[in-house]
Amino acid sequence: MDSLSSAIKIENIWKIFGNNSKEALNAIQNNKISKTEALEKYNSVIGVSDVSFDVKQGEIFCVMGLSGSGKSTLVRHINRLLEPTSGKILINNQDVMTLDRESLQELRNKKIGMVFQNFALMPHRSVVDNIAMPLEIRGISKNDRLDSANKILDIVELQGWGNKFAHELSGGMQQRVGLARALAADPDFLLMDEPFSALDPLIRRQLQSEFIKLSKQMKKTTVFITHDLDEAVRVGHRIAIMRDGKVIQIGTPEEIVVSPADEYVADFVKGISRLKVVQAKSIMQSVENYEKKYGQLWNDPESVQENELLSALIEKSKSKDKPLVVKDIKKQVIGVITQADLLKAVIEGGDGE
Repeated sequence: MDSLSSAIKIENIWKIFGNNSKEALNAIQNNKISKTEALEKYNSVIGVSDVSFDVKQGEIFCVMGLSGSGKSTLVRHINRLLEPTSGKILINNQDVMTLDRESLQELRNKKIGMVFQNFALMPHRSVVDNIAMPLEIRGISKNDRLDSANKILDIVELQGWGNKFAHELSGGMQQRVGLARALAADPDFLLMDEPFSALDPLIRRQLQSEFIKLSKQMKKTTVFITHDLDEAVRVGHRIAIMRDGKVIQIGTPEEIVVSPADEYVADFVKGISRLKVVQAKSIMQSVENYEKKYGQLWNDPESVQENELLSALIEKSKSKDKPLVVKDIKKQVIGVITQADLLKAVIEGGDGE
């Protein structure tokens, strides 16, 4: 992801609710007044506090936080459903804050798809008509929009359900329709606000898996809001953790779990197994170090990819007495993992030597 350009860039976004928001912001920035003082003196509530991050092309960027952390408020700034009190929002290097009403509407209709926790399906419309709605708004002919909607039905595995109505579908199916509707206009970006949180755990996990598979296939740049760290770790390439309107830490699932920024993040991640997040490249030792200790590498060693997870590495090592060789995307050997490295990673999450 690091080599890819930023598709979305958020710079120093503040959102303060209240009629005196500008005065409150000035006092916060210059006089360092607290959240409580902002409420008492200016009758203003801080929703988002000086947040900056970027989302790479094709990345799933998860924003994780508890209720009231500011995560949903933040995501609604990207397509200006909410106007920031201060700050800058760039989409493909275009300053969203400078768009006039018509250009903003075009951005929302053509470039950005949204999926919400509540499915918001039209009860009087069939599944296929619900999916085709964004195309109808854009003035696409009926035949063309139904053709596109039926293709999306196949992608979200709802073949044969196009003529049904919302009340005839399970919650999981309804959310598939919501996702299909967001994809129908072929947007460059997806904004997903707790899309699976209303579903029971089994269906939720199934839809997470389907979404991960779909993302690899369609390569949509996605901002995914969740209150569930397990979901963020499973779905996201990177995670931003929010608290009280501020971003506390941004990193890969592995970075968040292995090196939490503070006690608040540490409390969140203590229930997450390292087996799910630690990658081969983080625990390997150099070939040079290995050969100094144990001699030259043997012929035809068992190899693993640099991004394979600790759980898979342990499974592979069970049947082998010898260490694992780590290869990069070009199939070049870049390191070695011994049984001792695996044990250390499980216990400590430490780096290889």
